[in-house]
Amino acid sequence: MTTFNDLGLDPKVVRAVTEAGYETPTPIQAGAIPAALQGRDVLGIAQTGTGKTASFTLPMITLLAKGRARARMPRSLVLCPTRELAAQVAENFDTYAQHVKLTKALLIGGVSFKEQDTLIDKGVDVLIATPGRLLDHFERGKLLLTGVQIMVVDEADRMLDMGFIPDIERIFSLTPFTRQTLFFSATMAPEIERITNTFLSAPERVEVARQATASETITQEVVMVRASRRDKAASEKRAVLRALIDREGTACKNAIVFCNRKTEVDIVAKSLAKYGYDAAPIHGDLEQSQRTRTLDSFRAGTLRFLVASDVAARGLDIPDVSHVFNFDVPTHSEDYVHRIGRTGRAGKSGKAIMICSTSDEKYLGFIEKLIAKDIPRAENPLGTTESRQAVDSADVEAASENEKKPRRSRGGRGRSKMADASANETQAVAEKSETEASVAEAPAQDAPREEAPRRGPSAGRSARGREDGPVGLGDHLPSFIAKSFEERMSR
Repeated sequence: MTTFNDLGLDPKVVRAVTEAGYETPTPIQAGAIPAALQGRDVLGIAQTGTGKTASFTLPMITLLAKGRARARMPRSLVLCPTRELAAQVAENFDTYAQHVKLTKALLIGGVSFKEQDTLIDKGVDVLIATPGRLLDHFERGKLLLTGVQIMVVDEADRMLDMGFIPDIERIFSLTPFTRQTLFFSATMAPEIERITNTFLSAPERVEVARQATASETITQEVVMVRASRRDKAASEKRAVLRALIDREGTACKNAIVFCNRKTEVDIVAKSLAKYGYDAAPIHGDLEQSQRTRTLDSFRAGTLRFLVASDVAARGLDIPDVSHVFNFDVPTHSEDYVHRIGRTGRAGKSGKAIMICSTSDEKYLGFIEKLIAKDIPRAENPLGTTESRQAVDSADVEAASENEKKPRRSRGGRGRSKMADASANETQAVAEKSETEASVAEAPAQDAPREEAPRRGPSAGRSARGREDGPVGLGDHLPSFIAKSFEERMSR
């Protein structure tokens, strides 16, 4: 059996890995580390949760252990698509380099430029950055990339999805062509293939799993839902989500709930919190400090439900996530693989449950085609439409009871949206009844009418038996509108 001692790593690095609790390298690590230590370019393709971060972090530390960085000229560069992934890589670097004297800097948005400039001015061995913030520093003249010896691109397919490929190509052009490149991705889209052919030189290709496959340790299922009414579709999906969480019971010790849109993330998080579930949102529009606090709470186990956009779908190593709920079916099939990869990590079992509306069935078909198998259908825990409507009635009653409690909001703004919807529906029914009653009381068309005084364009009839005024507008027209009709009729 291969161990980290067999890979040719620096003994100090092996010591740090052992202290972290790892003894046996994963397949991607066993394949990529020896090639990287030989100075070769590496193209690593593996599904999420297979240890890709250590595949480039460990050989980088070994290769950079000797030497010293100069001011504003980092010796190595790691590019990550999101702030959270970059911060995670930085944490891994701190763990594995604790016995080696190397310096690092983390360049991400939401952090002061001044603090980052100070680190760069001192000289760093490892620069970990998101593409946008890296180019910001370069364009301000605070950074030179001509000293980069090792360049890493992590989660390249996510870079493609986020539109970073032009930035990546520009950054490649700013680094020496003699650099060593370590390129990692979970899938190989045609655009990714083009970049690897352009910027990698005879890379060692390490592929440890078929592209876009889900881990065998993850139990998958999908719940099909059909809304009773279009305007109730969102609230009924949220009711199904709560019912699924309750159905899992204590087996669901924590979970990530994925939504397609940032606004939906906020709504679902607030809804779960309203019904007593410990939930918080995370997406790209939140302040970095808030995103960091939320992630730390979830990792520490003090937060049970993390409601997230795809910012948390790639690369984030959150141990012991028991469940993943896809509140929305991802429109990009590859995102499904990455989302459910947050559970069932490091050989542990996990469960992924997806809620599929009628309009999302085509995306479900794309996902099943990608993973080359059908996802088992599970029974809707709310059952029939009548059951869902009963849940909605209970929701309205709960909202009404909640309204009776003293609130600190102003002007009645704390009133439940469900109560508002119920009130509006009741009002609409009442207005409909009044309209029908008015129609029933109106005289028949053929009955003779007394000549009434002319009150406006809708009064009186023409020789052809049609009303002169616009039908349906009534006698309450403003005078400036009625005037134009009266002038036309007088001619």
